[in-house]
Amino acid sequence: MGYVDCATADRRLLAAMRDCGGEPRVAAVARALSFTGEHGALWLVAGLAGAAADRERRGAWLRATTLVGAAHLASTGIKRLVRRPRPELLAREPLVRTAGRHSFPSSHATSSAAAAVAFGAVRPVGRRLAPPLAAAMCVSRLVAGVHYPTDIAAGAVLGGLIAGLGAAWMTRPLAGAAELASGAAGAAGGGRDD
Repeated sequence: MGYVDCATADRRLLAAMRDCGGEPRVAAVARALSFTGEHGALWLVAGLAGAAADRERRGAWLRATTLVGAAHLASTGIKRLVRRPRPELLAREPLVRTAGRHSFPSSHATSSAAAAVAFGAVRPVGRRLAPPLAAAMCVSRLVAGVHYPTDIAAGAVLGGLIAGLGAAWMTRPLAGAAELASGAAGAAGGGRDD
Protein backbone atom coordinates (compact mmCIF):
# COMPACT_ATOMS: atom_id res chain seq x y z
CA MET A 1 0.00 0.00 0.00
CA GLY A 2 1.48 3.37 -1.04
CA TYR A 3 1.51 6.66 0.83
CA VAL A 4 -1.59 7.94 -0.98
CA ASP A 5 -3.51 4.79 -0.13
CA CYS A 6 -2.47 5.01 3.53
CA ALA A 7 -3.44 8.69 3.71
CA THR A 8 -6.80 7.92 2.09
CA ALA A 9 -7.45 5.07 4.52
CA ASP A 10 -6.46 7.33 7.42
CA ARG A 11 -8.95 9.98 6.30
CA ARG A 12 -11.76 7.51 5.62
CA LEU A 13 -11.42 5.87 9.03
CA LEU A 14 -11.39 9.27 10.69
CA ALA A 15 -14.54 10.30 8.80
CA ALA A 16 -16.31 7.08 9.83
CA MET A 17 -15.34 7.57 13.48
CA ARG A 18 -16.36 11.23 13.42
CA ASP A 19 -19.75 10.17 12.06
CA CYS A 20 -20.25 8.18 15.27
CA GLY A 21 -20.18 11.55 17.05
CA GLY A 22 -23.53 12.34 15.44
CA GLU A 23 -25.13 10.30 18.23
CA PRO A 24 -25.57 12.75 21.15
CA ARG A 25 -24.56 10.27 23.88
CA VAL A 26 -21.45 9.22 22.00
CA ALA A 27 -20.56 12.87 21.39
CA ALA A 28 -21.01 13.68 25.09
CA VAL A 29 -18.68 10.86 26.14
CA ALA A 30 -16.10 11.87 23.52
CA ARG A 31 -16.21 15.47 24.75
CA ALA A 32 -15.88 14.42 28.39
CA LEU A 33 -12.93 12.14 27.70
CA SER A 34 -11.24 14.74 25.52
CA PHE A 35 -11.68 17.40 28.20
CA THR A 36 -10.40 15.25 31.08
CA GLY A 37 -7.49 13.99 29.00
CA GLU A 38 -6.20 17.45 28.08
CA HIS A 39 -2.51 17.74 29.03
CA GLY A 40 -2.75 14.25 30.58
CA ALA A 41 -4.83 15.69 33.44
CA LEU A 42 -6.95 12.58 34.08
CA TRP A 43 -3.87 10.38 34.30
CA LEU A 44 -1.85 12.79 36.41
CA VAL A 45 -4.70 13.12 38.91
CA ALA A 46 -5.21 9.33 38.93
CA GLY A 47 -1.51 8.75 39.60
CA LEU A 48 -1.43 11.29 42.43
CA ALA A 49 -4.60 9.78 43.89
CA GLY A 50 -2.97 6.34 43.73
CA ALA A 51 0.08 7.72 45.55
CA ALA A 52 -2.11 9.27 48.25
CA ALA A 53 -4.23 6.17 48.75
CA ASP A 54 -1.58 3.45 48.43
CA ARG A 55 1.16 4.25 50.95
CA GLU A 56 2.82 0.90 50.38
CA ARG A 57 3.52 1.77 46.73
CA ARG A 58 3.59 5.57 46.93
CA GLY A 59 7.01 5.83 45.29
CA ALA A 60 5.97 3.62 42.39
CA TRP A 61 2.78 5.64 41.85
CA LEU A 62 4.77 8.89 41.83
CA ARG A 63 7.29 7.49 39.37
CA ALA A 64 4.49 6.14 37.16
CA THR A 65 2.88 9.57 37.20
CA THR A 66 6.23 11.14 36.29
CA LEU A 67 6.47 8.78 33.30
CA VAL A 68 2.99 9.85 32.16
CA GLY A 69 4.06 13.50 32.38
CA ALA A 70 7.31 12.77 30.54
CA ALA A 71 5.40 10.97 27.78
CA HIS A 72 3.07 13.94 27.39
CA LEU A 73 6.02 16.33 27.16
CA ALA A 74 7.72 14.11 24.58
CA SER A 75 4.61 14.08 22.39
CA THR A 76 4.34 17.86 22.63
CA GLY A 77 7.95 18.23 21.53
CA ILE A 78 7.45 15.88 18.58
CA LYS A 79 4.32 17.80 17.54
CA ARG A 80 6.36 20.98 17.33
CA LEU A 81 8.88 19.24 15.09
CA VAL A 82 6.44 17.41 12.80
CA ARG A 83 3.78 20.19 12.64
CA ARG A 84 1.09 18.04 11.00
CA PRO A 85 -2.11 20.10 10.83
CA ARG A 86 -5.27 18.91 12.53
CA PRO A 87 -7.74 17.13 10.26
CA GLU A 88 -10.42 19.09 8.44
CA LEU A 89 -13.45 17.08 7.42
CA LEU A 90 -15.98 18.57 5.02
CA ALA A 91 -19.36 19.19 6.67
CA ARG A 92 -18.10 17.72 9.96
CA GLU A 93 -16.97 20.21 12.58
CA PRO A 94 -14.77 18.92 15.41
CA LEU A 95 -16.68 18.16 18.60
CA VAL A 96 -14.06 19.83 20.81
CA ARG A 97 -11.59 22.68 20.72
CA THR A 98 -7.95 21.74 20.85
CA ALA A 99 -5.07 23.23 22.79
CA GLY A 100 -2.88 23.35 19.67
CA ARG A 101 -2.94 23.27 15.89
CA HIS A 102 -0.81 20.17 15.41
CA SER A 103 -1.99 16.60 15.56
CA PHE A 104 0.96 14.19 15.26
CA PRO A 105 1.31 12.37 17.57
CA SER A 106 -1.80 12.53 19.74
CA SER A 107 -0.79 13.65 23.21
CA HIS A 108 -4.01 12.17 24.59
CA ALA A 109 -3.01 8.78 23.16
CA THR A 110 0.57 9.17 24.38
CA SER A 111 -0.33 9.93 27.98
CA SER A 112 -3.09 7.30 27.96
CA ALA A 113 -0.83 4.51 26.73
CA ALA A 114 1.88 5.56 29.17
CA ALA A 115 -0.66 5.43 32.02
CA ALA A 116 -1.97 2.02 30.94
CA VAL A 117 1.55 0.57 30.99
CA ALA A 118 2.85 2.42 34.06
CA PHE A 119 -0.21 2.12 36.29
CA GLY A 120 -0.62 -1.49 35.25
CA ALA A 121 2.88 -2.21 36.57
CA VAL A 122 2.07 -0.66 39.96
CA ARG A 123 -1.10 -2.53 40.94
CA PRO A 124 -3.43 -5.17 39.48
CA VAL A 125 -6.26 -2.65 39.59
CA GLY A 126 -4.19 -0.51 37.22
CA ARG A 127 -3.98 -3.44 34.78
CA ARG A 128 -7.76 -3.82 34.89
CA LEU A 129 -8.87 -0.18 34.75
CA ALA A 130 -6.26 1.84 32.87
CA PRO A 131 -6.12 -0.02 29.51
CA PRO A 132 -9.87 0.14 28.70
CA LEU A 133 -10.04 3.78 29.77
CA ALA A 134 -6.91 4.53 27.73
CA ALA A 135 -8.47 2.88 24.68
CA ALA A 136 -11.66 4.89 25.15
CA MET A 137 -9.60 8.07 25.43
CA CYS A 138 -7.87 7.27 22.15
CA VAL A 139 -11.13 6.54 20.35
CA SER A 140 -12.67 9.74 21.72
CA ARG A 141 -10.14 11.81 19.78
CA LEU A 142 -11.22 10.14 16.52
CA VAL A 143 -14.90 10.57 17.33
CA ALA A 144 -14.21 14.22 18.16
CA GLY A 145 -12.61 14.57 14.72
CA VAL A 146 -9.35 16.10 15.94
CA HIS A 147 -6.84 13.34 15.14
CA TYR A 148 -6.09 10.97 12.32
CA PRO A 149 -5.84 7.28 13.24
CA THR A 150 -2.09 7.41 12.55
CA ASP A 151 -1.78 10.22 15.13
CA ILE A 152 -3.42 7.95 17.69
CA ALA A 153 -1.31 4.92 16.76
CA ALA A 154 1.93 6.91 16.93
CA GLY A 155 0.97 8.44 20.27
CA ALA A 156 0.06 5.06 21.75
CA VAL A 157 3.37 3.54 20.61
CA LEU A 158 5.32 6.52 21.99
CA GLY A 159 3.56 6.44 25.37
CA GLY A 160 3.86 2.69 25.73
CA LEU A 161 7.54 2.82 24.80
CA ILE A 162 8.36 5.58 27.28
CA ALA A 163 6.50 3.85 30.12
CA GLY A 164 7.98 0.48 29.17
CA LEU A 165 11.52 1.86 29.17
CA GLY A 166 10.89 3.49 32.54
CA ALA A 167 9.28 0.42 34.12
CA ALA A 168 12.45 -0.77 35.88
CA TRP A 169 12.99 2.68 37.39
CA MET A 170 9.34 2.96 38.35
CA THR A 171 9.08 -0.32 40.24
CA ARG A 172 12.42 -0.37 42.05
CA PRO A 173 12.00 -0.05 45.80
CA LEU A 174 12.67 3.27 47.44
CA ALA A 175 14.96 3.38 50.45
CA GLY A 176 12.61 3.51 53.42
CA ALA A 177 12.90 6.10 56.16
CA ALA A 178 14.13 3.43 58.61
CA GLU A 179 16.92 2.36 56.22
CA LEU A 180 17.95 5.97 55.66
CA ALA A 181 17.92 6.68 59.40
CA SER A 182 19.98 3.59 60.25
CA GLY A 183 22.45 4.42 57.49
CA ALA A 184 22.80 7.98 58.79
CA ALA A 185 23.20 6.78 62.39
CA GLY A 186 25.82 4.25 61.33
CA ALA A 187 27.75 6.92 59.47
CA ALA A 188 27.55 9.29 62.46
CA GLY A 189 28.55 6.57 64.93
CA GLY A 190 31.44 5.38 62.80
CA GLY A 191 33.60 8.33 63.75
CA ARG A 192 33.27 8.02 67.56
CA ASP A 193 35.87 6.69 69.93
CA ASP A 194 33.94 4.75 72.58
